[in-house]
Amino acid sequence: MKVTVVCDVLGEENNGTTIAAMNLIRSLQGKGHTVRALCTGTKHAGEEGYYIVPSINFGPFNGYVSKNGVALARPVHKIMEEAIDGADVVHIMIPFVLGVSAAKIAWAKGIPVTAGFHCQAENLSNHFFLMNADRFNRWLYKVFYQTLYSRCDCVHYPTRFICDIFEGVTGPTNHYIISNGVNASFVKKAVSKPSQLQDKFVILFTGRYSREKSHKVLLDAVALSQYKEKIQLIFAGSGPQKKNLEARARRLGISMPIMQFYSRRDLVDVINYADLYVHPAEVEIEAIACLEAIACGKVPVIADSPRSATRHFALTPENLFRVNDPADLAARIDYWIAHPKELAACSQQYLGYAETFAFDQCMDRMEGMLADAAKKEA
Repeated sequence: MKVTVVCDVLGEENNGTTIAAMNLIRSLQGKGHTVRALCTGTKHAGEEGYYIVPSINFGPFNGYVSKNGVALARPVHKIMEEAIDGADVVHIMIPFVLGVSAAKIAWAKGIPVTAGFHCQAENLSNHFFLMNADRFNRWLYKVFYQTLYSRCDCVHYPTRFICDIFEGVTGPTNHYIISNGVNASFVKKAVSKPSQLQDKFVILFTGRYSREKSHKVLLDAVALSQYKEKIQLIFAGSGPQKKNLEARARRLGISMPIMQFYSRRDLVDVINYADLYVHPAEVEIEAIACLEAIACGKVPVIADSPRSATRHFALTPENLFRVNDPADLAARIDYWIAHPKELAACSQQYLGYAETFAFDQCMDRMEGMLADAAKKEA
């Protein structure tokens, strides 16, 4: 097949959408398909198969957009035509301006269009302090549907959770529910803690430093823990809330979290030497980061948010805490610290759990979805 993958955001692999897009591109290429990527940013400039459009100039807001670690694409018709012409199928990653514009060109040419659902309404509305405005979020979903998803041949949802949320607002779509997949490099292995962490209980959370990920809840929970002097947090990631989180940790009087973005190889090591994985996010479509930790045998403690699919990964009540409740999270953390045998036993329960989300199987299913769409025009 000749597949054009359109992703407004395709820079550094520091967010779920970019990672999912690059995983799909590499997988399709590895299976012998011709892949064209239509995107913005300088990371892939000059690379064969990448069609680069400029970024949108947000004027005085450029600094804020840059802090989020993304660059949003400005459509250029000639470049889009080159990327789309002759494709068997066009796959849109997110319903932003480049994706919608590319879909219109593909429809005009009679080329099948598929689209992934990688953006919850709250991922946008939180930037306008409207994350909890239900009417606004429902309106956003209707805009997504009207401008893109209503006319797609197939829609990819990473979880049943987000499929039900979206279709509950807009009505049914021709959907495929396929996990983004856990890379095979995430496995349990013996890794020693760095010397400075030998006497610490290490709690890891992987996620962008943004409001909906709720890092502050974990910080507050550590401050309430009876073991707070023993706990060392690691926040693997990057994002605009870094300085705010550092300031909060100082006010709370807890050990400053280790905050940095890790390569995949390094992240596997960090997961394996961590003692516990906590996922406090209030808004989450799938949370591959949590599955990666589980694949390495880590016991998770997950917010029971109704706006997060991650809560479904909990095997016992001790793997859940009340969303946005630092005291309840502190109680869960203290339980696992005080019961190392139960922690080890729960780790064994989780080993093998992530096999359902094996990367190669998920990518095979994505290939199948794209082939199904391409056949409709054949």
